[in-house]
Amino acid sequence: MLERSDLLVPLLVFCAVTLITPGPNNLMLMTSGLNFGFRKAVPHMLGVALGFGFLVLCVGLGLGVVFTHYPVLYSIIKYAGAGYMLYLAWMIARTDTVQGDANADEKTPISFMQAALFQWINPKAWVMAVGAVSGYAAIAGYPLNMLLIAGSFALLGIGSSVTWAGLGTVLQNFLHKPKILRAFNVLMAMLLAASLYPIFADAWR
Repeated sequence: MLERSDLLVPLLVFCAVTLITPGPNNLMLMTSGLNFGFRKAVPHMLGVALGFGFLVLCVGLGLGVVFTHYPVLYSIIKYAGAGYMLYLAWMIARTDTVQGDANADEKTPISFMQAALFQWINPKAWVMAVGAVSGYAAIAGYPLNMLLIAGSFALLGIGSSVTWAGLGTVLQNFLHKPKILRAFNVLMAMLLAASLYPIFADAWR
């Protein structure tokens, strides 16, 4: 059995890998960076990183037990989240202007609170949170262990969010034409919708 100190590096690797890989948050962050620029995407970045860290902390402090006793609540959140993600995909697909264009001011980036609340209906976020809490709880005594896990996700999440939003900002130099931007946003919307496949596949079984 691993000593508690030996779990720190595996935890950080788990956090980094799960945070940096493509998923709903990262696709939306890249789209925010592309359509609104890096500065306007900062609240979105912080909302994702800190909001997810808070979700992990809540799961670790006992919220996961609630879903164990009342699984219907998890199902409600899962499918409500899937529906909202489809709505976001539709809104992304309709975007064809970038920051500084004539119509860009009519659109607003995702706010800090919207990004933070989105974590609660993001299926991937729940899978990551439950996996981390169940797999690395032995890293320290309770509740310090939950603070370490949540803090790791929050800190590394900022780096991941900056990376994906920054990538979107860089893409402004190549996708500034409305038709090209619309095609890219449609692709991102399709990928966001495709990320919901496991949810609907499970419902059809």
